[in-house]
Amino acid sequence: MNENLFASFMAPTLMGLPVTILIIMLPAMLYPSPKRLISNRVITIQQWLIKLTLKQLLLMHNPKGRTWSLMLITLILFIGTTNLLGLLPYSFTPTTQLSMNLSMAIPLWAGTVMMGFRHKTKASLAHFLPQGTPIMLIPMLVVIETISLFIQPMALAVRLTANITAGHLLMHLIGGATSALLYISTPTALTTFIILLLLTMLEFAVALIQAYVFTLLVSLYLHDNT
Repeated sequence: MNENLFASFMAPTLMGLPVTILIIMLPAMLYPSPKRLISNRVITIQQWLIKLTLKQLLLMHNPKGRTWSLMLITLILFIGTTNLLGLLPYSFTPTTQLSMNLSMAIPLWAGTVMMGFRHKTKASLAHFLPQGTPIMLIPMLVVIETISLFIQPMALAVRLTANITAGHLLMHLIGGATSALLYISTPTALTTFIILLLLTMLEFAVALIQAYVFTLLVSLYLHDNT
């Protein structure tokens, strides 16, 4: 039981070279593009789910915001697939790395903010100072609104990192307890194993929900700036 709890979150290497980029590219190989006039059932279900998800994300957007549809659906597919692949034994989950999540959150957030300042300059600036604010509170409110704006990408990245990391740690702890209790008390080990199975099913749901939440928040930032 001396194994480091955070060993599974370290970036894997092969012959001293990092293989994180190859792992990040793996989800793209799991979604084949249809090359036939009549698609098989797997591709048909895949396209139906993509259209359903995209329809939900774009309900509130105007035509200008809908130009981001490809970006949004690619983002939710990438995060969701990466989270699910990370639940496999002896696998690595890139979304447990704060640096990677920040590298996704900051450019997307910056793109929506720059679009807002370009196309809706007055409305974007109005967010920094609510209407009817007393003169004495204007400097403080401008500072608060500026901080809240710049903290948005950090909140996006930390939320995804914390949820995925917490689930993996809990599964690791319960799995270790199950293997240790197997030689001490079989009924107790069976109970913890059932808890582990239930937690694994919960993590499957969390993996998909977190992908949807991340993409939905990016979509909301886009909606506010288009």
